[in-house]
Amino acid sequence: MADATTTPPVDQTVLAEALAGLSQACKTLPPKLFYDEEGCRLFRRITELSEYYLTRTERGLLETAAPSVAAAMLPGALLVEYGASDEDKAEFLLRERHASGIAVFAAYMPIDVATEGLEQARARLNRSYPNLRVHTMTADFLRPVALPPTFAGMPRLGFFPGSTIGNLEPSDARRFLAQVRDTLGDSALFLVGVDLRKDPAVLIPAYNDAAGVTAAFNRNMLVRLNREAGADFDVDAFSHNAIWNETKGRMEMHLVSQRDQVARIAGKSIRFTRNETIHTENSYKYTLKDFAALASLAGWRACHVWTDARCLFSVHLLASD
Repeated sequence: MADATTTPPVDQTVLAEALAGLSQACKTLPPKLFYDEEGCRLFRRITELSEYYLTRTERGLLETAAPSVAAAMLPGALLVEYGASDEDKAEFLLRERHASGIAVFAAYMPIDVATEGLEQARARLNRSYPNLRVHTMTADFLRPVALPPTFAGMPRLGFFPGSTIGNLEPSDARRFLAQVRDTLGDSALFLVGVDLRKDPAVLIPAYNDAAGVTAAFNRNMLVRLNREAGADFDVDAFSHNAIWNETKGRMEMHLVSQRDQVARIAGKSIRFTRNETIHTENSYKYTLKDFAALASLAGWRACHVWTDARCLFSVHLLASD
């Protein structure tokens, strides 16, 4: 039996990514580090907050859009979801059937870094959709992925909900869209959730809620580094801050050092001055015209866009032909 005081092994991937960002003049951490088990739990709580309009608005749009998207697909299609922490939004599409009663989607391929979440989703889907072929892929979806040969020849729909596209720098978003175009190939469709530019009075509370859930979500990144990367951050010595950057058209999340301090990560000292920040996330907000132009540069043609009555959020259907 292991000694309860034994230091857990360092995750070399997490360590490398943390050191790369924290060694910069303007310190950063990659948003992918948010999503350990506790981070996923906190994010689910965020999506239920009254201030967080994104999830409930997108769900309403997906419910409206799903029949039209399904009608554009041939039967026996493959649904490829990027960043699929669970199957919640994919189910709007998976349950669609053609007039003949045949399911539109015969196969579902969720891609995410969280293996445990993918396997839990597979188990649930096997019960709910016993005829659906589920092929999970544990991978960083920002890197090129290849579809398994078993899916060759199937009609394909890519799916990227949640406005995750906004977490990418515009140049990276263009590269990702082009990469998906190459993966899915000719005659594919791509359904993308995109948050829209709006009054900062609506935006800021969505990223800095009154209950402090987003603050806990942000600081949990330091908890993870303490556990997985041999760090010793004083988590309570960092506060959460969310700001609207009008010039760059994005929300930013930061962890703000409350005092001069030194944190150690795998033996390396990281110095912070009072009020120095770790930049943990960007969330770019687009106009409908700007996102259509970005998609076009990546080889996609805009087919249709759905928005809510207040133009808070949008869902775009793109075609690769």
